[in-house]
Amino acid sequence: MVDPMDDIAKQARQGSVAAIIQILNEKLAESGIRTRAMFVDGVLQLLCEAATPQQLEQSTLVQRIRQILESIAPHNIRRVNINSRIVREQQLLWLEEISRDPDAQLLWSEEIILAKPNILRRLGEDLKDRKPAKNKAPLPQPSSRSGREKRQFWRGIVGGASLSLFLVLVGWAIYDWLGPFTIARVPTGSPNSPAQPTTPPATSSTPFSAATSTPVSASSDPFAEAVRIAEQTAGAGKDAQTSAQWLDLAARWQRASDLMAAVPQTDPRYPTAQNRVTAYRQKSEIAQREAQKRRS
Repeated sequence: MVDPMDDIAKQARQGSVAAIIQILNEKLAESGIRTRAMFVDGVLQLLCEAATPQQLEQSTLVQRIRQILESIAPHNIRRVNINSRIVREQQLLWLEEISRDPDAQLLWSEEIILAKPNILRRLGEDLKDRKPAKNKAPLPQPSSRSGREKRQFWRGIVGGASLSLFLVLVGWAIYDWLGPFTIARVPTGSPNSPAQPTTPPATSSTPFSAATSTPVSASSDPFAEAVRIAEQTAGAGKDAQTSAQWLDLAARWQRASDLMAAVPQTDPRYPTAQNRVTAYRQKSEIAQREAQKRRS
């Protein structure tokens, strides 16, 4: 049986924002710090919140986050912009808020560049991720000459296939290490022209994607978008099994709740939206508890 923490670590290495957030929150929980994140235009935008400014001391927190992320070594994530502020209960489009008025919203902000992982370490982790969960029992060994010839034949095939796979993995790792990596600056202009998000790489063990990585345009209909996300999340919840999948569902429900809270009072659907703010938030909390159960 696969350890849930190994599954989350594997998804984090593959670039899952939901899995990265879960690992950061676990390691920073003792310091009273919680995190949120979005992957926008090649930059991981990270928001750190705590009850007091002392908990968010810049040099200490930046170094700790750097160590955690470099130990994860997520694929295709090198630039990280760390933002900090005093904790708030309302989390409505936080990236647009801090981009619009960073001086009033943040205690401080700092961008870091993650070091590339050692190529041998990356290759070892990739091989570990591809290792089968269970080893099959060896086949009975025939004693006849015909049996020995068959064993030699299959050993040759398996050996050739293994060598080919190894060479492919080495080539992939070298390309990943040396290949071009183009990134763009995070726009901090008007909220009427928000940045278009880049979707994190999908993981092999789950069909879910991080709902927190899709900022909403000011010209869109937050009510309709919230209903769409809620319907998709309700359907995806029937197949959720791992801790990372439940964590992703929690992020989606929270996203739907935030969008409903953004419906203006002049909208005739405002009373309905207010009722769904609470309902979707409760569903997010239920999904978080399910994720905690599967971790333990």
